[in-house]
Amino acid sequence: MFLNFNREAMKMTIRGVFFAGMAGLVAAAGVATAHAADDAKVAPLKLTPKEIAEKAARKGCKVKICSAFLLKQPGDDVTCNVIKSWRKEQLNKMVKKARVSWPWGAVECTADLKLPRDQMIKAMNEAKFELSLEKHTVSCVVAREKEPSTIKFAFSPKVKFKGGKAVKAWLNWGKIEAPTLIKGAMWTATATDNTFNVLQSTLVEDINEFIGKKCPAIKSDLK
Repeated sequence: MFLNFNREAMKMTIRGVFFAGMAGLVAAAGVATAHAADDAKVAPLKLTPKEIAEKAARKGCKVKICSAFLLKQPGDDVTCNVIKSWRKEQLNKMVKKARVSWPWGAVECTADLKLPRDQMIKAMNEAKFELSLEKHTVSCVVAREKEPSTIKFAFSPKVKFKGGKAVKAWLNWGKIEAPTLIKGAMWTATATDNTFNVLQSTLVEDINEFIGKKCPAIKSDLK
């Protein structure tokens, strides 16, 4: 059961971190993400000023990423600092599919994204291309009963494109820093994915949905 919980969590993690613009950000430790579809289901009726600011920043990142992919204009690499917070009630809804409840409190995650513009353009223009990202680190603060816990994890994604669409992908999970119990669970999930690439289909699906549907939906904002 716990392994299934973490697999579900890692899927949601992907939809957060790798796609700040390509979806949202992360919640780790067996957590969740702000995937567009999930956001629509669990978003609170009234956002706090902090949540509004976070959402606006993620929208700015999304515009940068979509502009690089669709407009294909040379320039600097795409960089974004992304922050995403989740309330406990949101997290409970997100992990519901794993038939468990969220055992801790609110989560706030941050990540600095860097996407190589030249590779993004080649991925769209060339018949076949493999896009490789440098190591990215996500840091999350999880509210717990006694004191908050900090969780950090790294990954170095690679994505194979064919005809402008993702066909294969690898997360290449790296170092994890977390309290012992959480770290053990995350290590099991990430090690499994590194060996068997069980999350490839989720990653490929999200990339293609983002580039093919989410980006065209904000075409008027691209620059």
